[in-house]
Amino acid sequence: MATFEFPGQTGFYSGKVRDVYSIGDDLLVMVASDRISAFDVILPKPIPYKGQVLNQIAAYMLKACEDICPNWLLRSPAPNVSVGKRCNPFRIEMVVRGNLTGHAWRTYQSGGRTLCGVPLPEGLKENDYFPVPLITPSTKASEGHDEDISKEEIIAQGIATTEEWAVLEKYALQLFERGRSIAAKQGLILVDTKYEFGTLGNEIVLMDEIHTPDSSRYFYAEGFDERQAKGEKQKQLSKEFVREWLIQNNFMGKEGQSVPEMSAEWIQTISNRYIELYENIIGEKFQPESLSDDDTYARIVASLDELKD
Repeated sequence: MATFEFPGQTGFYSGKVRDVYSIGDDLLVMVASDRISAFDVILPKPIPYKGQVLNQIAAYMLKACEDICPNWLLRSPAPNVSVGKRCNPFRIEMVVRGNLTGHAWRTYQSGGRTLCGVPLPEGLKENDYFPVPLITPSTKASEGHDEDISKEEIIAQGIATTEEWAVLEKYALQLFERGRSIAAKQGLILVDTKYEFGTLGNEIVLMDEIHTPDSSRYFYAEGFDERQAKGEKQKQLSKEFVREWLIQNNFMGKEGQSVPEMSAEWIQTISNRYIELYENIIGEKFQPESLSDDDTYARIVASLDELKD
């Protein structure tokens, strides 16, 4: 994917899976690439249509949640592009967990009974529901691994004030409840997810993507209880299957480990799983759209011109 240079551009940042362009002081252009990362490592081969899937799910979900809190998005001029308001970010991710899965399960399985200062109840099996959703924040690392952090540490370190934390907590839990409701209508369970927030003036604003397979984990609701009762793996739609494949191939992003070879068939399988989630969560057939770099650039510039007028 090309790197662009836009009129009025004041900054550029290439993240693990997205390229972010600052336009003036108040706008961002976010291009969702087909790169895929796991364990904070960018895997060597792109996944077809992944950027479009993530961008379009995020736009759909931001629209569906805009009554809960304000968000950054203004336009989506191309399948994998969002243009929105530039916010001053909080340096944390608000991770909300409805089930004991992934990192929380690995902590629990090793004997841990607190996560980010939040107590974990005894007697749970992998993928069981928590009595109520838990917020387990992590730091937003510019490089390397994100780290667990507690509410108390966030306030003590000045990352958010007590008042700001109360708003972040309220928004995160309400957004998760809305995400669960949207998923349930499509026969899915929103298991866990993360939200990122920033400020615009004195207002707290939802940023980035939400409820996508890169930021969330979904299970199929049908057969969930039966699989839990039998101790079987849950059928899921998320990036976790990529992490599991990497773990099986002795890669967890640690020093000295090498990313296993990604075959063409495996890359297509990952792409199909992303498209499957899109179609399940949105309830519509995915329409793949491939634009040239020139067409993408032209659409973004036209959108920026509209926002200036």
